[in-house]
Amino acid sequence: MQKMGFKGWLFVLPTLLIIGIFSLWPVIQSFTYTFFDYRLNDQQKAGLYVSERFNASLFNETQMYVSMFLEEDLANIKSEEDLNQVTQLKKDLMAADKQFNGQKGVIKISKQEKSKIEHLHKSAKELVHSLNSKYELIHKDDLPALVDDLQNSVIPSNFIGLKGYKQVFTDNRIGIALRNTFSFTVLSVFFELVLGLGLALVLNKAMFGQGIVRTASLIPWAIPTAVAALMWSYLFNGSSGIVAHFFEAAGLVDKSQNLLLSGPGAFASTILADVWKTTPYMALLLLAGLQNISHSLYEAASIDGAGKVKSFFKITLPLLKPSILVALLFRTLDAFRVFDLIYVLTGGGPGGETETLSIYAYKVMFAQTNFGYGSIIVMFMFVCVAIIAILFVKFLGANLMEKN
Repeated sequence: MQKMGFKGWLFVLPTLLIIGIFSLWPVIQSFTYTFFDYRLNDQQKAGLYVSERFNASLFNETQMYVSMFLEEDLANIKSEEDLNQVTQLKKDLMAADKQFNGQKGVIKISKQEKSKIEHLHKSAKELVHSLNSKYELIHKDDLPALVDDLQNSVIPSNFIGLKGYKQVFTDNRIGIALRNTFSFTVLSVFFELVLGLGLALVLNKAMFGQGIVRTASLIPWAIPTAVAALMWSYLFNGSSGIVAHFFEAAGLVDKSQNLLLSGPGAFASTILADVWKTTPYMALLLLAGLQNISHSLYEAASIDGAGKVKSFFKITLPLLKPSILVALLFRTLDAFRVFDLIYVLTGGGPGGETETLSIYAYKVMFAQTNFGYGSIIVMFMFVCVAIIAILFVKFLGANLMEKN
């Protein structure tokens, strides 16, 4: 095989850059987050800090308010000694402010500078506590919190290494989400395979208006998932949904209002909506495989006396194996990562009964703004998806590109 030359790499380079920027970089970034306790709702953890840092903007703002509030409370302080201590603290705050003047955001800090800030915080805290015990200050409730922000300006390292991964194995919610994800994947893919195979066999028959029938059968798959989920939420609605009332009339649920309010009802509803939407996609993949099977094989089997059932199991299924494998692999990976359907339909409720790994990761990352642990859940999903792909290729047979 001839090696690729410099010109050949130039042609490949744009593709590699696109893959690197849009595919590999987000994965690498998410993997990096897993080693940090990264939380946007905490000023001390709102970044990736391997070593200690200093929030100069927070310190400058805090010292300004502390000095201003103490100035406003001077009239209430009677002791000359306390007044001198307040004056000295204001001078120390101003001196520290000048030291970091012009610096904004999170910066590096030396041990000596850190020691000065800690000493300043300790002095200010003791003074404010003493003043609050002696006098009725205007800012009695505000000053202690402000003084604590002086210490909060010193940001400790939030690098946690592999500790976050240990949390996955002790998080009960992860176990529930994994169970829900696995159950949803197995049940929905099973029904989609059975119904999709039946639909593919029908679509493969020569019939009047075959093109229109094939096009119409793909409409559910063509509808955006969020729109389909919203539509089904109306159909499952306990007060006005026709499907909910049908289930009540059929005795499948006690009351139509309980369909989406009970765990089993909500879970069954998500599977039904997913099967309705994705069965045409499964049928399309299997139809492509059916059309590659020569009709002469069925004619020969018919001459030998084989019926339709025997021909199906002896000819159709064996030759359809590569297409079934591809369809199962694609749908299993897609179902395992399900998000939008369940998020719109149930939001993971009731009580987490329909919460999948992707829903849980979304809630941790965007509702709690905990991007560190949320990224760990995403990496956990990545490992699960990789294992599924390996098992499919290894145990269900074969090279996906071969047609045996």
